[in-house]
Amino acid sequence: MDLGQLFPVRQSCEVELGSGDGGFLAQYAKLHPERNFIGVERLLGRLRKLDRKANRLGLENVRAVRMEAAYLVEHLLPPGSAQALHVYFPDPWPKRRHHKHRLINDGFPVQAAQALAAEGVLYLRTDDADYFGRMNQVFAKCPFFAETPTPEDLAAVLTDFERGFLARGIPTLRAAYRKIKHQ
Repeated sequence: MDLGQLFPVRQSCEVELGSGDGGFLAQYAKLHPERNFIGVERLLGRLRKLDRKANRLGLENVRAVRMEAAYLVEHLLPPGSAQALHVYFPDPWPKRRHHKHRLINDGFPVQAAQALAAEGVLYLRTDDADYFGRMNQVFAKCPFFAETPTPEDLAAVLTDFERGFLARGIPTLRAAYRKIKHQ
């Protein structure tokens, strides 16, 4: 994927894997016109919502891609091309026999490290405590990442799922991991 061909202005790029209805991405892209954003979603209806929100806000720095997020990270994002990967409320696949379908698995950190630029950051949010624990285990044992705080201005931009969960009293679990040099 040639990111330079996707956007009218060449600037750093962030990718949201599983952009849902696009609420987070449209808000965050509006706050950061100095960055380009790609929303990845496999459901066409959700991508259309993201596109409408971006168009309504006049955002030239947002593009939508319809495909599986893991495939995009592993095969299409050029090495070192993403300044950040945002993974918010991915499907937790709660049944043990379905865990193999989870986006965040043992192999994902290596793929994410390849896609991220030097010092790039992967941001995670979920409402599922079990999956959150597993995400943290996977990244804790990967030598390419170190835990880092989520910036307050980023945490303040909520996803559509997050608003719904918070309205029902379900807290958001957050983590962030910065890519580090591996010796």
